[in-house]
Amino acid sequence: MPANTGLVDDAGHAWPAQGWIVVVAAAAGAATAAGFAPVSLWPATLLGVAGLALTTVWVRTVWHAVRAAGAFGTLLTSLTLNWMSLIDLGAALGLILLVTSWYALLGAGLYVAARTRWWPLLGAGAWVLMEYAAAHAPFGGFGWLRLGYAMLDSPLSGLLPLVGVGGLSLATAITAHLLAWLVTRPSPRRGALMAIGAGAIMASAALGGALPPAPASGSATLGWVQGGAPGGGVYGIGPPRSTTVRHANQTLDLADDITAGGVPQPDVVVWPENATDLDPGSDLATRSLINKSITAVRAPLLVGTILDGPGPGQRRTAAQLWSAPDDPGPTYIKRSLVPFGEWIPYRDLLLPLIPQLRYVGAQSVPGSQAGVLPATLRNGRTAMLGVLICFDVAFDEVVYDLPRNRAQIIVVQSSNAMYQGSSQVEQQFAITRARAAELRREVLVVTTSGISGVIDPTGAPQTRVASGSAAGTVVMPIRDGTTPAVVIGVPLQQLVGSVSAVWLLILIRRPDRRRRVKS
Repeated sequence: MPANTGLVDDAGHAWPAQGWIVVVAAAAGAATAAGFAPVSLWPATLLGVAGLALTTVWVRTVWHAVRAAGAFGTLLTSLTLNWMSLIDLGAALGLILLVTSWYALLGAGLYVAARTRWWPLLGAGAWVLMEYAAAHAPFGGFGWLRLGYAMLDSPLSGLLPLVGVGGLSLATAITAHLLAWLVTRPSPRRGALMAIGAGAIMASAALGGALPPAPASGSATLGWVQGGAPGGGVYGIGPPRSTTVRHANQTLDLADDITAGGVPQPDVVVWPENATDLDPGSDLATRSLINKSITAVRAPLLVGTILDGPGPGQRRTAAQLWSAPDDPGPTYIKRSLVPFGEWIPYRDLLLPLIPQLRYVGAQSVPGSQAGVLPATLRNGRTAMLGVLICFDVAFDEVVYDLPRNRAQIIVVQSSNAMYQGSSQVEQQFAITRARAAELRREVLVVTTSGISGVIDPTGAPQTRVASGSAAGTVVMPIRDGTTPAVVIGVPLQQLVGSVSAVWLLILIRRPDRRRRVKS
């Protein structure tokens, strides 16, 4: 039978022509992309995932499945990750190729899964396996496009405090695969089973959505400063020290508002990531600007800064709590670093071959401790600030370590200056919203020029400042405790991923594996 005339299986079902399958898969990738911010059309993601599942049922060989899933991944990543071109076109192409390769591997897994009676479950497990692997490798992982982030505003989002982002991805994949399973062979029996499965997922989501945040044991008033940035790619933060000057000036404006009684006196004021681009320990001008800001607002200052070292040609991105002028105190070192953005893997090998990587500058070194810093409030009470810096929000273990280490107030510092005006800013804010819902905690987001604001414990934005310079204060509840997601979120992904991997390997090794879907 010619390759482009379609295929008929043993049961007489006609399958679409192989060439058109790639087109369908690409369209499914585009639909899936529409679920991510800033479009945030979550039903499209369900349809897109179901569409990819269907293509892996229709194809003739595993290589056709890999090709179809590659087309899916190419459209998905090209539409959602094109913001990397603001840094470098080569970096954007490399990122798109890397992430697409994970979807191509997923296609092979879905092809194998689709030849079993239980393929809606195994296919969903293959999604979780792929997402978990992509979030950890290579170079620390890039789990930016997890299905759970796309479903943030869907009825399934109630699962977040129960099973986390990974669990929401699993539920999304199961729902989509059940839909595809029904489409391949509609019947009352399959319709009933899908209704039961979807009903169980919805009931669980409703249960999770009703989970309240832990009771507040008090409150703290936090000031926040968004100093603004010129934007424009690699040098979006501006010339050296200019970011510190902008944030210091905006802090002086905030101090005037406090003195005039326009806003309450804060317990702590928060500057974003990269509010200083030079180490205040070695740059006296930067240190002077910090000192003046602390004196003006009469409050400790959580400074997003760059610290030199620990070795030659190295740097650390940090959140440093200054309780008084010339008094840098507890410090959190950013744990999650952007490869080829903050550090260069195989630097000695790649830098001579790719000179444009010099834009990365000194090699960033990650921290290893949870970002929990003690802050003394005006009433004398000590509150534990839980700090995440930018890319940290995309990593489950880093986020979950905050409540595990008794963080009571969650703060996210970020610098989106390089991606100003792109979808990256909205995508990161959506990821942060998902984290607030997972932890059932309020989150204060402070950026140089992206989206600053407060997110409530359900993940809904309470306030947001999209761009430019701004400052203000907010009352944040002090909460203890954790959610089921913090306890089972990662083990669930590991269990589902491991079982799926073993199941797929057994099927691959089985010599008489069925070529078409079982009834």
